[in-house]
Amino acid sequence: MAMRSIFDGEIIRTEFDKAGINSHFAHSIWKYVIENPTCEWEQIPSLPSAAYPLLRSKFKPLTSTLHSVTHSTDHVTTKLLINLQNGGFVETVIMRYDSRLGKYAGKPRPGGLRSTLCISSQVGCKMGCKFCATGTMGFKSNLSSGEIVEQLVHASRFSNIRNVVFMGMGEPLNNYAAVVEAVRIMTGLPFQLSSKRITVSTVGIIHAIKKLHNDLPGLNLAVSLHAPVQDVRCQIMPAARAFPLEKLMDALQEYQKNSQQKIFIEYIMLNGVNDEEQHAHQLGKLLETFQVVVNLIPFNPIGTLSEFRTSGEEKVSRFQKILRGTYNIRTTIRKEMGQDISGACGQLVVNLPDKCSVKNTSPVTDIEDLCLQ
Repeated sequence: MAMRSIFDGEIIRTEFDKAGINSHFAHSIWKYVIENPTCEWEQIPSLPSAAYPLLRSKFKPLTSTLHSVTHSTDHVTTKLLINLQNGGFVETVIMRYDSRLGKYAGKPRPGGLRSTLCISSQVGCKMGCKFCATGTMGFKSNLSSGEIVEQLVHASRFSNIRNVVFMGMGEPLNNYAAVVEAVRIMTGLPFQLSSKRITVSTVGIIHAIKKLHNDLPGLNLAVSLHAPVQDVRCQIMPAARAFPLEKLMDALQEYQKNSQQKIFIEYIMLNGVNDEEQHAHQLGKLLETFQVVVNLIPFNPIGTLSEFRTSGEEKVSRFQKILRGTYNIRTTIRKEMGQDISGACGQLVVNLPDKCSVKNTSPVTDIEDLCLQ
């Protein structure tokens, strides 16, 4: 029987309860492991005597190991390749920002230097989006809540993580229970991340969206829309056939009514596919009754097999102006980060790379903050 991660919160609490151990001791164990990831259980002080044999027999401080670390040449992005206990691999990406850059509501932005962690929820993905490298892997397995949280533990060795976005490998809402448990651990002791600083991205799993606000109030929802009409969505996102656009928008309307929060709309710009002026107007009309932030994402190449091309800057700018000027929809253009290490949006796919060299430059403006105001 495989040992479980100590960060599998529901399991450690259940085992402690069965043994008559106060489950609050899990918090002090987590804190110690975060600070001492290679520790032995006997080194953790002040636990009940019954806790030590239980921990030895059923749990490991970390079930995953850090296989490699790859830095972008500008030192703004770091990609971690993590080896799981079952032999699989996932990637997680640290993105460094200066949230003081740019303006918000026409005024200087408060804040400072901080990092966002882009987390994976599955090995591979069954959604099969044609513009995404992860989709070429197919679906391998779900991560446990502990394996999801361990990505944060590994990343914390390199940077002080303030924001977490579930935009890495996999469809988070297809691994719903583990993602919900992982977020609850991240927002509790000892991590204490704000739910306002955590974003879960989905292609539009309607039944899961309907219960997300009740399970994780205050969380930010991002929707990978990528097209304003159903036929184009199905062309580039085969899984969209199971989630008709009309029903998806109804679910988002209900979500927004219950949560009273803006929804983050992700829209990848594919030349000649979804980036024409007519698409901008269709998108504007689709979203004009919502409170949203639209993030236009430059398409990142995924090798010579890709059937898509990146939209030109002029097209992207015109698309943004239509949404802003005609429909008064807040629209940003995502800054490309980590493209040189295949760590940018849509590029995550398991490889076993050599470490890249690092060169110091300044952080960039934070895009993820736009959905977190």
